[in-house]
Amino acid sequence: MLDKGSNGSIGDDCIKAAVVKSYSVENGYRGRRRSLVDDARFESKINTECRKSIIEEVKALFSPSEEPIMEDDLLLNNNITNLISQPNQRLCMIFKSKENLGSLYKILKTIESCKGTILHVESRKSQWNDADSCDILFKMDIPREGLFSLLSTFKQDNNIFDVQVIRDPTNVKDCWYPKHISDLDRCNHLISKYEPDLDQGHPGFSDKQYRKRRQMVANIAFTYTHGDPIPRIEYTEDEKRTWKAVFDKVEDLLESHVCKQFRDVLETLKKEVGFCSEKIPQLEDLSNFLKRRTGFSLRPAAGLLSARDFLASLAFRVFQCTQYIRHHNAPHHSPEPDAVHELLGHVPMLADPQFAQFSQELGIASIGASDADIEKIATLYWFTVEFGLCKENGKLKAYGAGLISSYGELLHALSDKPEYKPFEPSACAVQAYQDQDFQDIYFVAETLEDCQFKFRRWVEENIRRPYDLWYNPFTQTLEVLDSTEKVHQVTKQINWDLNTIQFALKRLGTL
Repeated sequence: MLDKGSNGSIGDDCIKAAVVKSYSVENGYRGRRRSLVDDARFESKINTECRKSIIEEVKALFSPSEEPIMEDDLLLNNNITNLISQPNQRLCMIFKSKENLGSLYKILKTIESCKGTILHVESRKSQWNDADSCDILFKMDIPREGLFSLLSTFKQDNNIFDVQVIRDPTNVKDCWYPKHISDLDRCNHLISKYEPDLDQGHPGFSDKQYRKRRQMVANIAFTYTHGDPIPRIEYTEDEKRTWKAVFDKVEDLLESHVCKQFRDVLETLKKEVGFCSEKIPQLEDLSNFLKRRTGFSLRPAAGLLSARDFLASLAFRVFQCTQYIRHHNAPHHSPEPDAVHELLGHVPMLADPQFAQFSQELGIASIGASDADIEKIATLYWFTVEFGLCKENGKLKAYGAGLISSYGELLHALSDKPEYKPFEPSACAVQAYQDQDFQDIYFVAETLEDCQFKFRRWVEENIRRPYDLWYNPFTQTLEVLDSTEKVHQVTKQINWDLNTIQFALKRLGTL
């Protein structure tokens, strides 16, 4: 239960303490394989716990009847973190007055004294059919502390027999999200922090030198800002041997187990970047390669980020990437993403135009999404980008980074042991997954293009937002398409591109 301050409001320190729990074993987070899905679920759990605590406090302040106040009536914003961090909340309040409009002046003055800003007022006859009573609706911006003070004041007012707080319909324009690629500087915090010294099952648990090395590499990510060149890492001989051990194993299985898109890009990486088993590639070099191929770029990360932050980065064609290497005692297993997994598993696929577009659309779908939808999108990411299979010339091939960078699971995935299901986002988004061992179930896409088409249809039918978002590659911003004028501007850009294509076809004599 949250403490109250001396003025009867909820103490800020107590509220924040409920939110900033780390995703580590001392807080009940299982340490084995780390995944975006686990983070999404854990984040949702923490949000729910904090939300319930706040609701209980507000109930005690102003509920005048025995009827319980429902969570949906009190929730000011679907993301509880916004409720904690933002100085003002936009909400609606309905005051049921016994004095018709006689209480209006007092309500106005009280809102003003609580530092509220009124945006809209309207009144109507009360549903109680009392000639002297009315309902007065206020839409306002008000600080959280002012809200609690306001509610407490009217709890004592005999002329106001009921007060309802209702959430304003969620508006993606009103909640914070990264709008420009530089805003990702605010999306690289480790809400989920997993360190080798917190779990005895981690290969580096008893290696103090390894833990110190991990912290040094992580600090690079914490100080990085958009536009900086990515600092280069001088990898140790142990780290180079670990990279080589995994690289050689993966290369042995490429032709028989991995999709053509990955194989083609890997050959290009070898020629252009010197991608090989003898040295660990640097993020800056790979980032520049991706920019030339698909417009994606890499950004250093200290570890596994929150699902919401990580997915938001994909909307800008940015992949948050670790630079540390797994412990040398377990080269073929890592309980968390590391540079081996991300450079060898993710980077080649992000250089494929079709896959890069799919990855970005996963990110755009997450912007402004509810906690429940974030969990579904993270699960889709898990079964596609991490552990996806596709058909190629009648055979199953891997395109998921979690498979490609782990030869043991790659062999398992294409054996007769697991169950295969056709990729359907509605089923995939709610499928339980395996985090203690190899997957029991894999989803198979007919093609990557088919996977993307089905995902787009699922987003259209399931992600409820009042507006659509469009990524402007020229300004590197996410734009809200909330007016015909903005849609018209996007249409003009598309028409210019279509005209270029039309002219090109005419020159080729095909039009």
